[in-house]
Amino acid sequence: MSLKNPFDLLVGAVTTRPRMVMAVMAMVFAVALFGTTLVTMQTGSDTYMDKDTERGMLLDKYSTTFQSDGIMLIIESDDILNPDVLAYTDRLHRDLADERYVTRVSGIVDLVKQVNGGTLPGSKAEISMALEKIPAETVERYVPSRLMTISVITLEPGLSQESQAAAVDNFESIVALSSPPPGVMVIVTGNPAFQQQMSQEMGSSMGQLILIAMILMVIAVGLLFSHVRYRFLSIGIVATGLVLTFGIMGLVGMQISMVAIAAFPVLIGIGIDYAIQFHSRFDEEARSAPLAQAAKTTITRAGPAVLYAMIATSMGFLAMMISPIPMLRDFGVLCIIGVASCYVVALIMVPTVGILLKYRPKYPAGGSGDGNAKTHHIEKYNTALGSVATRVAKSAVPVLILCALIAFIGFQLDQEIIINTNEDSFVPQDMPAVIDLNKVSRTMGSTSSLPIYVRGDNVLDAQTIAWIHQFQLYEVARNDKITGSTSIADILMRYNGGHLPADNDKLKSALARVPEDEQNRYLSGNSEAIIEFSTIDMENEVAMSMIADVRRDLEWNPPPPGVTATVTGMGEMFTNLIEEISRSKITMTLLAFGLIFGFLFLIFRKVGRAATPVIPIMMIVGWNGMIMWLLGIDYTPMTAVLGSMSIGVASEYTILIMERVYEEREGGLALLPAITQGVGQIGTAITVSGLTTVFGFAALITSSFNMISNFGLVTVITVGFSLIGAIVVMPAILVLIGRLEERKNPPPLVQG
Repeated sequence: MSLKNPFDLLVGAVTTRPRMVMAVMAMVFAVALFGTTLVTMQTGSDTYMDKDTERGMLLDKYSTTFQSDGIMLIIESDDILNPDVLAYTDRLHRDLADERYVTRVSGIVDLVKQVNGGTLPGSKAEISMALEKIPAETVERYVPSRLMTISVITLEPGLSQESQAAAVDNFESIVALSSPPPGVMVIVTGNPAFQQQMSQEMGSSMGQLILIAMILMVIAVGLLFSHVRYRFLSIGIVATGLVLTFGIMGLVGMQISMVAIAAFPVLIGIGIDYAIQFHSRFDEEARSAPLAQAAKTTITRAGPAVLYAMIATSMGFLAMMISPIPMLRDFGVLCIIGVASCYVVALIMVPTVGILLKYRPKYPAGGSGDGNAKTHHIEKYNTALGSVATRVAKSAVPVLILCALIAFIGFQLDQEIIINTNEDSFVPQDMPAVIDLNKVSRTMGSTSSLPIYVRGDNVLDAQTIAWIHQFQLYEVARNDKITGSTSIADILMRYNGGHLPADNDKLKSALARVPEDEQNRYLSGNSEAIIEFSTIDMENEVAMSMIADVRRDLEWNPPPPGVTATVTGMGEMFTNLIEEISRSKITMTLLAFGLIFGFLFLIFRKVGRAATPVIPIMMIVGWNGMIMWLLGIDYTPMTAVLGSMSIGVASEYTILIMERVYEEREGGLALLPAITQGVGQIGTAITVSGLTTVFGFAALITSSFNMISNFGLVTVITVGFSLIGAIVVMPAILVLIGRLEERKNPPPLVQG
């Protein structure tokens, strides 16, 4: 017994049991709706760095063993050194120090107590005397003016984001209940507070983007799709597809990162495309056939064509799986789930709803409904598109040369575009956490650091400790980007009279005098240690050059045998992203081309037919490079996916045009008439869906996240280019490929 075609099975279910089909869809929707409540947000290094790589494992090890994210308290007052304000600050420090995950709290009040016999001075004169005993540069660091001081809360190393966020919430609650003196204001800031606020901003931004995208969809469909009945059905289909996508994400435990947020307007744009394609075909067929037949033709003819386009689009997203950046792989997976969900929902719901509502086209075949043939504006647009396709087909070679030349220039300019991986530039600059962090940087100087991870069988060897100290001195003296350094060597010198222990016995003796919490900051057992270099704030390119210099110094001046020293840390990760993006964006683009061509060749078994939809897309990628260069838009972890995403989105339009032209040829039309008729018939649906897709992507431009906003602007232009590629470039290629096929297999002569 042979298996039935799945499209034929769907036809049987839709035409004979449409109510049951809708009931099943409703149950699936209910499960997906529950799944949406399980979706969580993800920020931090996990979104940028793959922990399965050596670099990722080392960064994770450093983060969990040594890195202690500091939370800052900005305390502002008319006179920060007032005895009442210092007493309040001291009380607040003690309350915070008792909290879970806190290792210590330090600030000007602790320094004053330290030089005053452990007690807090009770008068302004005593405070002034105590401050004179503290080095002036230290006082200036903690109290840059009488109006503000900064205290530092040091957390335990290796805390999860959830634990850090919980700590921030606790600190804010303690501050809110601390009853500060009149005129005193306390702000909790630092990287954990920044990450927490960014996660909250991402959540609200995602909801805002989806709402704006849906509103724009309604406007676009209302304006551009008025020639069909139930024009807003497409909006319902997209909303259902989006809920299904969200639900699958929640049920399988996928998290949403900053890049993944942008996937939802993308899916709205692509999902509306599928809905409009099926709705247009169903409307076209219903004009001249019973509803059951219209449903059958829509499912069995448009279904496979749109399926090929959907798979080709997915191939563009599948190419993102080779990216070394986890958030880009998540973006690809999310988009694949989304386009598949939107396709399935559109394929099932359009004919099912059409049959249940006893669909009647607004305009019969060849007219507008009032007896005047081709008076409706859509019919006029069909004719205009067919005319454009005919003119292009007759001037195929000049059109292709011009388009290819522009693309070639774009590919050259693409190499000049800057790659930006500075996380601070991705987020809204008016976000309170960003403003507070900038205030800390201006006050305390740069908080940037460059850790060197030292590993060996025994790093507590006098020779290794001597090398650590010597390497610190060398880098601080030689590298003008490094402002200072600390390590276990510095701690040992402090507890050994200012000198390094001369041998292992003296080293053990000195180490025994070092409190365990001080050891743990720079030492883990006897096999791992850290050198912490403090650096100035730098642009990514400068930081990348500085890190390369440190690596060369480690090669030239290596640690003793059996010991390795490796650069790590968040700064190293972000500068490494520049190289990763530069390599992966080209590879992803080439792989996307290869996957789509391979898929089409597998389907059609002809090189010419498989290559036809790919050629315009190559030009579109080149045009993208030119427009990014002209607009001054940098490559970021998001725009790095533009090449493979453009290939996926544009392939849908070119494949649908090609499939319709070949369908017309199979119906008996010659090459030029088939191009004219095919482009005229499906070009309208492609234009409407393309413009509504533009409206969906346009929602991204409104995002407060700069990275998402720029991505939205470029993708809006990309979809426009995709329409030009499908309606202008594609007819030129089809006519050339068609003529080659006719030369190889001349059509039989028709007897007149």
